[in-house]
Amino acid sequence: MKSTMLLPLSLAGALLSAPAMAQAPARTVIHAGKLMAEPGKPVRGATTIIVENGKVVAILDGFRPADAGAVLIDLKDKYVLPGLIDSHVHLTSDAGGLAGQLEEVTLSPAAQAFNAEVNGMKTLRAGFTTVRNLGDGDGATLALRDAILAGKVEGPRIVDAGNAISGSAGHMDGSLGYRDELRPYFQGAGNTCNGADDCRRAVRLQVGRGADVIKFASTGGVNSRIGAGLGKQMFDDEAKAIVDTAHMFGKKVAVHAHGADGIRLALDAGADSIEHGTILDEATIAAWTKSKAYYVPTLSTVNGYKERLAANANAYEPDVLAKIRWRISITGKSLEQLVPRGVRIAFGTDAGVSKHGRNADEFELMVQHGVTPIDAIKAATVNAADLLGLSDEIGTIAPGKSADIIAVASDPVADVTVLKKVDFVMARGEVVD
Repeated sequence: MKSTMLLPLSLAGALLSAPAMAQAPARTVIHAGKLMAEPGKPVRGATTIIVENGKVVAILDGFRPADAGAVLIDLKDKYVLPGLIDSHVHLTSDAGGLAGQLEEVTLSPAAQAFNAEVNGMKTLRAGFTTVRNLGDGDGATLALRDAILAGKVEGPRIVDAGNAISGSAGHMDGSLGYRDELRPYFQGAGNTCNGADDCRRAVRLQVGRGADVIKFASTGGVNSRIGAGLGKQMFDDEAKAIVDTAHMFGKKVAVHAHGADGIRLALDAGADSIEHGTILDEATIAAWTKSKAYYVPTLSTVNGYKERLAANANAYEPDVLAKIRWRISITGKSLEQLVPRGVRIAFGTDAGVSKHGRNADEFELMVQHGVTPIDAIKAATVNAADLLGLSDEIGTIAPGKSADIIAVASDPVADVTVLKKVDFVMARGEVVD
């Protein structure tokens, strides 16, 4: 007797009582009402997706019956698209300002690891099956990345930067804002560098820790406790040494950069992505259009700032608060300038500054600042996969690729805000509860 298991969207029965991600069956058949297999290309109508051992093995027209023993997932009334990718997150926390600074000296690496797992699951349940974690000092997300890959815990695929690099007294110098006698403790992380040779050492340290990508700060930052502005805070030979060393090891480079001079420095050094990119001038835009570097806008930071300040007007020190108010006022202006010039955009939120699990808020902000809905979706799928060097594995739904699949109630191109409520998530062939 044929014994096909039929699972409605609610995943009634066994999956509802399963852990966060149910063990993937040998074969899963998905009936998709609409399928955006590759954002930017025509949407398919009724389609059957066949998944085996965590991979998509076939995409067929119409609703094909499931074989005996296969799990059938009914998404006939849904829009189905690839799992989303957030190219800029910080999973260990979403505390900010003074609360975030306090966490740095009160939370153990083990506590941070638990935070990262919880925040990773919030992100995964929001439809983001892959993230690029751009900095944590204690190795919590490196460990979480490995545990997820080994199947020990649930979570999104993580591309991790280890500890982000900067010059001493730069944005990623963890000793900023602490008393003098405490500063050597934070400087012991080894992520700050002075001079080209020392910056090569800092990159090699992160590579040795197992980092997938290298991140460094070429400019000051909004949240860092230093009154040195948001312009360039690294010399040309230091930035070039970081990029060249990372590329030698086969690692891409993400650069935190606000000021135009620091953006240009990073572009000239050969950076693969610019994070934030807040201040532009014509020379910087011209350099960017000649570069293959992606822009990761991180517009969602403004939501985090506004929400924390609404809850506590003293959430930030006065020197940081002034920069936050400036950041809120200018956010989105760079995107409005770069999109018409053809600069490639990859989706990234800076979740941790904004709230984890609210990653899809970025779509609405991108559209408000000149990105079409379909291009915003491409930024979170096709483009982000390319930036992460994972186009052969993620970013589209295609035979041979990881079965990272989500579904929403209606057409996200007609209304991109539907991506804020994802109805179904499959990560690497496993259904997320």
